[in-house]
Amino acid sequence: MDVNSVSIALGLVVSLAFTELFGLAAGGMVVPGYIALYLDKPLCILTTIAAAIATWLIVKSLSKVMIVYGKRRTLLMILVGFLLGAATRVVPAVFAGETDVSGALAVGEFAAIGFIIPGLIAIWIDRQGLFETVGAVLTTGVVVRLALILVAGEMLA
Repeated sequence: MDVNSVSIALGLVVSLAFTELFGLAAGGMVVPGYIALYLDKPLCILTTIAAAIATWLIVKSLSKVMIVYGKRRTLLMILVGFLLGAATRVVPAVFAGETDVSGALAVGEFAAIGFIIPGLIAIWIDRQGLFETVGAVLTTGVVVRLALILVAGEMLA
């Protein structure tokens, strides 16, 4: 098994335990595993959280002028988070003068983690609050990373 699979599996376990013990969701079941994989790239984590907060604010603003609730709200959070996450990859490439941005979809220094992670975090910011969600995301990410070091230490190098 590769380190990504182990990280996601540990993230699922830690996320469930955190929810059961403390009643706080860590931004979606798969988010802690992905955050743990990027703890050595703090700018990616900050960009992801910024994209999640921007997603939440955009959808919150849209809900004042259109009906956004239930599945629509969830879909809109994922879609806006996807667009903002993609923008964190493409916009720096355009500013760097690259004409072919197809290679920009790889994770760069300032890119958000994944494409749906910002949207998943934004959903939970909307449900349980900004500080609670960001705190839970970072805490569970660190716990998963520590578990990864214990379980698959040599795989992380």
